[in-house]
Amino acid sequence: MEASEAAVREFIARINGHDVDGIVALSTPEHRFVDGLGQVLTGHDPLRAAWSAYLKIFPDYRIEIESLAVAGALVLAAGSASGSVAPGTPQEQHWRIPAAWRAQVKGDLIDAWQVYADNTPVFELLKRNQSNQLDGL
Repeated sequence: MEASEAAVREFIARINGHDVDGIVALSTPEHRFVDGLGQVLTGHDPLRAAWSAYLKIFPDYRIEIESLAVAGALVLAAGSASGSVAPGTPQEQHWRIPAAWRAQVKGDLIDAWQVYADNTPVFELLKRNQSNQLDGL
């Protein structure tokens, strides 16, 4: 296994383990994160805040890789992402979407992480969940 592939697999393991400090530790100081909408975060502090918030919203978030391609420091991964608004919620609160990730590795750290996914089902679930909470007021 190439070093860049190993770095990406470890990064994904930290994401799946909800280890925010580990995610940050495996990122370069100038790490660039691009979400599925094209929004960009740069640096450790914004990365830590974003992952902490995201994993609080989706406490069982998980990435599953089906295929991976490596070209030097560039790693492309394809698979799915899944989660739910809260663990133990009804099935309609769960989501699973096809996704792909592009990683640029620098040394043994992730310098860039870009997500490619249609987050529409996730946004619809959050909107529905928010409406349900407001109905109960």
